[in-house]
Amino acid sequence: MDDGAGLRVLRVCSVFEPPRGVPLPGTARFDPVGGMQTHTGELTRALDARGVAQTVVTTRPPGAPRVQRLGVRAQVVRLGLPVTTCRQFYAVPAAWLVPRLAASAHLLHAHLGEDMAVIPLALAAARLRGIPLVLTVHTSVRYTLVVRDLRSAVLKVVGGWFEEQGERRADQVIALTPRLAGLLAAHGIPGERVRVIPSGVRTALFGAPDGADPLAGVPGPRVVFLGRLHAQKDVDVLLRAAALLRLPAQVVVAGDGPERGRLEELHRGLRLGRRVRFLGFVAHDRVPALLRGADVLVMPSRYEELGTALLEAMQCGLPVVATRTGGIPDVVGHEVTGLLVRPGDVAGFAAAIDRLVGDAALRSRFGEAGRARAADYRWDGLAGHVLDVYRAALGGTTR
Repeated sequence: MDDGAGLRVLRVCSVFEPPRGVPLPGTARFDPVGGMQTHTGELTRALDARGVAQTVVTTRPPGAPRVQRLGVRAQVVRLGLPVTTCRQFYAVPAAWLVPRLAASAHLLHAHLGEDMAVIPLALAAARLRGIPLVLTVHTSVRYTLVVRDLRSAVLKVVGGWFEEQGERRADQVIALTPRLAGLLAAHGIPGERVRVIPSGVRTALFGAPDGADPLAGVPGPRVVFLGRLHAQKDVDVLLRAAALLRLPAQVVVAGDGPERGRLEELHRGLRLGRRVRFLGFVAHDRVPALLRGADVLVMPSRYEELGTALLEAMQCGLPVVATRTGGIPDVVGHEVTGLLVRPGDVAGFAAAIDRLVGDAALRSRFGEAGRARAADYRWDGLAGHVLDVYRAALGGTTR
C-alpha cells in the first residue's frame, strides 16, 4: 500500500527506538527503550510501508550511529553527544538543522514527551517554512504528569506552558487516549483539530517465531513488569507488593533505567531473594517471547498517558494488573481485560496479583478479551489514521 507516496514528513522527537544491538551492555541505565521510543519507531516503519518519505531528528544514545536508514524511505538523524545524561542539549544543533530540513518537507510532525525543547523547535521551523505542524502528545505534563519533586514541579509549570502553546498553535493534535482529547477540548482546543490515535503493535513482530525463552529457568507463575526503570513507573510498589504475596509467584522486572540501582537496593532491603528477578534491558524484538512466557503483566505507574506494554500484553493474550491513572482505564477494562488498582496502593496491588495468580480460568478469560481488543491497536491500520491527520493538516492551516 502506497497511499502516502510522494509525501515528505519531518519528524522531531526527543527519543526514538535505538538500532538493533544498541544500547551496548553497560549503557542501558538511561531509559533506552520506552513507549515513546517504540511508538515513534513503529509509526515511522508503518508510514514507510505506505510510501511516505520521512526524516527523523532525535537524540543520540551511546553506541548509535549519527545517521541511520530505516526501511526504504526513512532516515534517522541523531544529534548531540552520545551520552547518558544531558541529552536535551540535542536542541542546540537541532535549532540549526530542523528549519533547514523543514524546507523540503510537506509537514512537520513533532512528538511531545517530557521534553520542553521540542515545542519551540517545531513551532519555529513550521512557521519559518510555512508548513503545517502535527503534534502528538505522548505525555501531557499539563494534565497527566504527577508532581513528586522540584524537577517535576518545574516541568509541570514551564513544560506545561510550552505544551499549551503547541496544542493551541498546531494544525492538528493527536491524543493517545479519549481522556486526553476530552481535556484538550475542555480547555479550548477545537475538536476538529484533535484526533485520538493510540499507540499500536506491529503484528508481524508479534506473529514471528519466538526463539529462545527470555524467562528460561524462571519457575511459574511468572508476573512480569516491562518498561523503563524510572520514577514514573513506581516499581517500588511492585517490589513492596511482592513481599506481601500469599501465593507463590516469580516477579520479573524486565527493563533498565536510572532507578535500577535504587530498586536493587530496595530488593535487598526487603529480602525478596529469588522471588524478584531483574532481567535487565530487553530488546524490542524479544518482547513477544517475554510476554508469551509470562502469566500476568503488571504496570504500577504513578502516571501514564497510555502504556505500550499494555497493548503488547493484550496482543499476547496476557491479563494485566495496572494503576487506575491517566489513560490506562481507556485501554484496560477493569474486570474485563485486567484489574485496576489505585496508584501507590501496595496492598491492593498484592491482592490483585494474588487473585490472578490463583485463578487460571480468570487469567484465560481476561487474556482472551484482551487479545480480541488488541485488533484496535495495530500499526498497519493506525498508520492510515495518521495519514488522514496529515491530509487534514495539509488541507488548510489554522495559524
